[in-house]
Amino acid sequence: MSIAEFRAELGDIPQEDNPRIVQQRSRDHYWYSPVLKAKLDQVTAEVVVSPRSTEEVKTVLRAAYKHGVAITPRGAGTGNYGQAMPLSGGAMLNLMNMNKVLEIKPDRVRAQAGAVLEAMDHETRAAVGGELRFHPSTYRMASLGGFIAGGSGGVGSVRWGGLRNLGSILGLKIVTCEAEPRELDLKGEDILKVAHAYGTNGIIVEAEMPLAPAYDWVDMIVGFDHFMDAAAFAQSVALQDGLLVKEVAPCAAPIPEAYFNRHKPYLKDGQSVVLLMVAPVSVDAMELFVSHHKGDLVYRGDQVSDEEKRRLPPVYELAWNHTTLRALKVDNSITYLQTRYPSIEHVRKIYEMLGDELPMHIEITRQDGEVTFAGLPLVRYTSEERLEEIIRIHEDNGCDVFNPHRYTLEEGGMKRTDRKQLEFKREADPKGILNPGKMIAWENPDFDFNAGKVWLFDGLNTVRQSA
Repeated sequence: MSIAEFRAELGDIPQEDNPRIVQQRSRDHYWYSPVLKAKLDQVTAEVVVSPRSTEEVKTVLRAAYKHGVAITPRGAGTGNYGQAMPLSGGAMLNLMNMNKVLEIKPDRVRAQAGAVLEAMDHETRAAVGGELRFHPSTYRMASLGGFIAGGSGGVGSVRWGGLRNLGSILGLKIVTCEAEPRELDLKGEDILKVAHAYGTNGIIVEAEMPLAPAYDWVDMIVGFDHFMDAAAFAQSVALQDGLLVKEVAPCAAPIPEAYFNRHKPYLKDGQSVVLLMVAPVSVDAMELFVSHHKGDLVYRGDQVSDEEKRRLPPVYELAWNHTTLRALKVDNSITYLQTRYPSIEHVRKIYEMLGDELPMHIEITRQDGEVTFAGLPLVRYTSEERLEEIIRIHEDNGCDVFNPHRYTLEEGGMKRTDRKQLEFKREADPKGILNPGKMIAWENPDFDFNAGKVWLFDGLNTVRQSA
């Protein structure tokens, strides 16, 4: 691998080699996990390359293929488990200069990979009164390509499901890493070859996404004395066909009082809460629904002053992994899990078994028409061994865990090889240059996912030795 020869072929494409800046750009929010923090703290690229067009992406990948330089694509770096960290050093491919909205139609938008989601919605609202169906809680920063390559769902998934549902992504343009890189337009099931593949098998440069009608969503917070009452209310809200909502998230005490600092004047000690985003047309009906469930409507965003509203973060920045972030700002021993509970009774069982060691946070989502309980519970971390025990307790009780303390595609939840993604990598990245170390099936096809062992990428040893 010759970084110098690689860089010499890039012409005037912007490059950054200041070690401090390169290391900063080599990170995401991996530090949410004490396990990943220990494993990945020394990881850094050698240079950051920032193309401004698809042609420049092709120039970078052509040079990388020729000189054997590892390429790790990066958007805004808002991921949580090392998806965009360069385990083999090499070059970070920063795509945030490619941030244009290319086309807006009444029902869809096409944009470059570096387009920021909130900025996209500003444009689509102004043009056609539409907005993206769902987005992560990092909406104000996250890029379109990063969301597709590393995300799964978010604010709006209570209505629209997740990114891997057919129809959630309409089309992708990717660039391959070959002697002569190709532009490929993917549609239909081919989209799933690269969606949530961490950029291991092609660089996303454009995406076409469906739009939903845009609303001036009203933030609401409803308090309950008991968490399971909050969870039951949240499930009932999601089942109401006439209530138009974008976010429904029950959070157990003491999460609200301990970590939602700027909303504290509205919160009551000891209460669990349900975070809601409600369309204006449904606000009065929601208030009535709250009273039927004997909830305590402690905050309604359309009844506070503009000055107060500017002081408060939007409700979606209390939800999803922003809940974890707010907890970490107060207590750096906190971490989290990503789970799925098949029913509210599964939620109850885990909540009663683990209590305050696992402050419960649920995101109500929808999958195949069914209301589902996607867990992002906090964990009061004591040791990696106890964390593994908590995971086993979930699995022994029929609850899925998508382990955010692993940096590979497979260990994060699949526990198996995605054959279509692997086959596509063989076609689009024959040298294995793209984001090496993130797809076990490429590095070690014989790895036994049932052996209970954690897979470790050999390239990390090289990074540590050179650090």
